[in-house]
Amino acid sequence: MPSPHRRNIPQKAKNFKKAIKRLFGELRGFRVLITVALTLAALGSVLSIVAPNRLSDLTDEISNGLKINTKNAEKLVTEVTANMSSGMMPKDIKIDNVVISVSDQMKFMQAMKTLDKDSEVSEIYAKMDKLPKSVQKIIKPVMDMDAIKKIVLFLVSLYVLSAIFTYVQAVLMATVSNKFARRLRFNISSKINKLPLKYFDKHQTGDVLSRVTNDVDTLAQTMNQSLSSLVSAMTLFIGTTIMMFVTSWIMAITAIVASLIGFSFMSLILSRSQKYFTARQVELGNLNGHIEEIYSGLNVVKAYNGNKEAINKFDEYNEKVYDANRKSQFLSGMMMPIMHFVGNLGYVAVCIVGALLTMNNVISFGVIVAFIVYVRLFTSPLSQIAQGFTALQSTAAASERVFEFLDEEEMKSEDNFTKVLNKDEVKGEIVFDNVVFKYDGNDKPTINNFSAIAKPGQKIAIVGPTGAGKTTMVNLLMKFYEIDSGDIRIDGVSTKELTRENIHSLFTMVLQDTWLFNGTIRENIVYNRENISDDRIKEVCDTVGISHFIKTLPKTYDSIISDNDSVSAGQRQLLTIARGMIEDAPFLILDEATSNVDTRTEELVSKAMDKLTEGKTSFIIAHRLSTIKNADLILVMKDGNIIEQGNHDELMKKNGFYAELYNSQFEL
Repeated sequence: MPSPHRRNIPQKAKNFKKAIKRLFGELRGFRVLITVALTLAALGSVLSIVAPNRLSDLTDEISNGLKINTKNAEKLVTEVTANMSSGMMPKDIKIDNVVISVSDQMKFMQAMKTLDKDSEVSEIYAKMDKLPKSVQKIIKPVMDMDAIKKIVLFLVSLYVLSAIFTYVQAVLMATVSNKFARRLRFNISSKINKLPLKYFDKHQTGDVLSRVTNDVDTLAQTMNQSLSSLVSAMTLFIGTTIMMFVTSWIMAITAIVASLIGFSFMSLILSRSQKYFTARQVELGNLNGHIEEIYSGLNVVKAYNGNKEAINKFDEYNEKVYDANRKSQFLSGMMMPIMHFVGNLGYVAVCIVGALLTMNNVISFGVIVAFIVYVRLFTSPLSQIAQGFTALQSTAAASERVFEFLDEEEMKSEDNFTKVLNKDEVKGEIVFDNVVFKYDGNDKPTINNFSAIAKPGQKIAIVGPTGAGKTTMVNLLMKFYEIDSGDIRIDGVSTKELTRENIHSLFTMVLQDTWLFNGTIRENIVYNRENISDDRIKEVCDTVGISHFIKTLPKTYDSIISDNDSVSAGQRQLLTIARGMIEDAPFLILDEATSNVDTRTEELVSKAMDKLTEGKTSFIIAHRLSTIKNADLILVMKDGNIIEQGNHDELMKKNGFYAELYNSQFEL
C-alpha cells in the first residue's frame, strides 16, 4: 500500500495540452464568469503596476516642497549684494511682491557672511529660522498641496479599485470552482451507478474514491487559487518589466540583473535539494510500511521474540528518515531567506545605481522610490508563475483521471424495456439455459453452457471449489454482468428484457462481505425500506439471534454504529442477515452468509434461514456443506459447469465429487 504522504507529490498529465483543452471545454458553461474574473485579476495587476509611477510623482512633489526657492534665493543674493555695494544709500527692494527693508537686507548679509561661496544656498536651511520674515517669505519651501492631494486621491482610488477587482474576482472564481466541483461530483456519482461491475473488478476502490475526492478537490483549488494568481502574476511580470524600461532603462537592467542573480542562486540550490525531498518521501514510506507491518502482526512478533529485530529495523529506517528530513528541511528552510536576499539585493542595486544617477541629474529621487516598489513587483510574480505552472500540471493530471472515469463505457440503456415482473405476483421459477460467460481478459469462459431449473419454492444450493463460478452465477442472475450467450428466464421472461432495477427488486441478498453504514441499529436493519414496524424489527432480530447483542448497547436499537466500530465479524453478519430478512422478496440469495459466525450461532441462523426461505426460491452458496444438507437441489459446479446435481442423500450415494468434498470436511 503506498504511503499516504506520497499523494503530495505533484503528478504530471499524460497529455498536458489535451487535458487542459478538455478541462476548459468542460468549463464552457462558466466562460463568462471566468473571463470576467481573469480580466479583473489582470486589471488589478495593471493598477498595481501604474501605482509606483504616480508614487514617484508624489515623492518628487513632496521633495520639491521641502526645498527652498533656489531661484529666489539666488536673485535675492544678487540684488542685495548689488544694493549694498553700489556706493549709494541702500534702499528697499521688492521680489515677488514682497518688500525687503534695508535692515532685513543687512541681517541677510550678516547671515551670508558665515557661508562659503560654494555652499551658501544649501546651508541657508540651517539659517532659515534666523532670517527676517520678509526673506523667509520669498525663499521658504512651499508645498503644492493641490497637486499632492490630486496624486494622493488618484493613488487611493487605484488601490481601492485594485482591492475591489481582487475581491470580486476571488468571489467569482470561488463560485465557479465550487459549482464546477459540485457538478463533477454529481456526474461522478451518477456515473458510478451506470458503470458495469467489470469496471470495479479492474479498478481499486481507493482509486475510484481518489477521483471523487482528491482529484476533484485539486481541480477546484487550482481554479480558485492558481488560475487567477497565474494570470495576475504574468500580467504583473510583463507590465512591471515594461514600466521599468519606460521609467528608466538603466535602472530596469540593474533591477532585472540583480533579481536574476538571486534566482539563479536559488535555482541551483533547488536543483540539488530535489533528491533529498524524493529520498524523504521514499524513506518515510518505508518507515510507515514497517510500522504498519509490525503493529498489524504484533502478536506474531512477540510470540517469536522478534522485538529486538523489529526495533533495529525501525531504528535503521528512522535514521534514514532523519537524515533525509534534516537535509530537505534545511534546504527548504533556506528558500525564504533566499527570497529575502533576492529582494534585498535588488533594493541595494537600485539604491546604489539610483543614487549615482540622481547625483548626475539623470533621474529624480522619486524614480528610486518607484523602482524599490518595482523590484518587489518583479520578483514576486516569478515564484508565483512557477507555482502556477506546477499547479496546472497537477490539475491536468487530476482532470485526466476525472474525465477518464466519466468517459468509461456505461451499461446498456434500458429505457425501451417495457416488461415488468411484479414481485407480489412472481411464481418463482428460474431457468438457466446454456449460459456462457467470460470475464474480460480471460482466455476461457468462467461459466460454460450452464443449464439448470429452479422450481418455485425450492432451496437450491450451489457448491464447488474456489473459482468454480458459484458467485459469478449469482451475479449473472442479478444482471450485474451481461451473459455472452444463452439465457436466464424468470417465470418465462428473459432477464435481457427486464430492467436491472426490476430484477433487483425480486431478490433478497445476504453476502459474505458484510456492510454497515454510519447510523443506528434500526436504520441499518431497515435500510431503504419503508413502513417497517419496531415489532417486526425485534421479531427478525430475535429470529436471527442478534437481540442479546443489541440489548447490551447503550441505546439498544437507537445506538449509532458503523462498519468501523468494534463489532465482531459475526455480529456484523447477523445484522446483515436481519436486514435481508426484513425484505419480502420472492427470491433469496445467500452467498456464504454464515461464514463468519460460530457453530452455535450458525445453528440458530440456519433455523432462521429455514423460516426465511419458506415459500421462496432460494439460492445458497456455501463451503460448509453441513449447512445445505436439507436443500431440495444441490448443484455441484467445477470449471463453470454442473458436474453433479441432486439432493444430499442422492449425491452421497453417487460417491462422486460432492461426496469427496463433503467427506473432506471431516478429515484430519
